[in-house]
Amino acid sequence: MTFISTRIITADIDRLIDFYQEITGFPANRYTEDFAEFRTPVAVLAIGSIRTLQLFGGEGVASPAANRSVILEFRVDNVDTHYERLAAYLGEALVQEPTTMPWGNRSLLFRDPDGNLVNFFTPVTPEAAARAR
Repeated sequence: MTFISTRIITADIDRLIDFYQEITGFPANRYTEDFAEFRTPVAVLAIGSIRTLQLFGGEGVASPAANRSVILEFRVDNVDTHYERLAAYLGEALVQEPTTMPWGNRSLLFRDPDGNLVNFFTPVTPEAAARAR
């Protein structure tokens, strides 16, 4: 089995696509007005509008902007550089400035426009770097 993708369901797909293009620097591959993907070297972040829920059994399957348990994590070369680049853009969406965690990652935590937590992190200890390979 290979874990390949995470999908966010949103009521405002354009806003979320714009946000993830800005923070990642990756272009969105927009396949329809209701579905787009961000392809990274490791996995895909997919974004679907609430209209796509009809294909999965109806709107009761998922609720946009309701996540309170998942953090989307992106390993970056230098989290402090990304913080400097994004600080003004993130504004009040910033949850935590770059902080070195006990497990050896330096992390920047913020929320996307739907309230989902996003973590940019850089392994900074040899142990954390070894885990990240």
